[in-house]
Amino acid sequence: MTGTSEFPNLGPALAALKPKWGWCVALGIGLLIAGFIALLSVVAATVVTVWWVGAMMILAGIFEIFHGFSMKGWGRAVLWMVIGALYVFGGFFTMLNPLLASAVFTLILGVALIVAGITRIGLGLHLKGGQHGGLIILSGALTLLFGLIILLQWPFSSLYILGIILGVDLIQAGVGWLNLGFYLKRTA
Repeated sequence: MTGTSEFPNLGPALAALKPKWGWCVALGIGLLIAGFIALLSVVAATVVTVWWVGAMMILAGIFEIFHGFSMKGWGRAVLWMVIGALYVFGGFFTMLNPLLASAVFTLILGVALIVAGITRIGLGLHLKGGQHGGLIILSGALTLLFGLIILLQWPFSSLYILGIILGVDLIQAGVGWLNLGFYLKRTA
């Protein structure tokens, strides 16, 4: 980056962050540490990931139920409350049976990656020469490969895949925050 002139809409936000560059670096270090811990214990990280999904399902279900109470007419209200109750039930099931839920999530993830990979390959094949079709085909092939690896190892892969994804994501986010923090320090 050469400065905020590349991103004029971010100028005020970056300027406000400059005196807090140390907090950005600290957040980056914390995320890196958390990511490496997750990669060192992928099964535990998988369980934590599933618990997080379960907690979000419960929270969403509670909001759905409250929304149902605000609806006019019993037909809609009951539908919203039933949807909310299903979310809450699914969230509790997920939190009480994290390994089984992980197996289901991993199976869905593997299938979704295969479908996305095939779709991306098809898109790349239909692009003309100057439209980066080769890179899109490569991206689709890698996505397809990841999906196949997950499914060929399933259900065993459900013990570690979500934990690996969490660990890599935390490390990636940590590197991003470190990069931002040191950039802000250099330009302060």
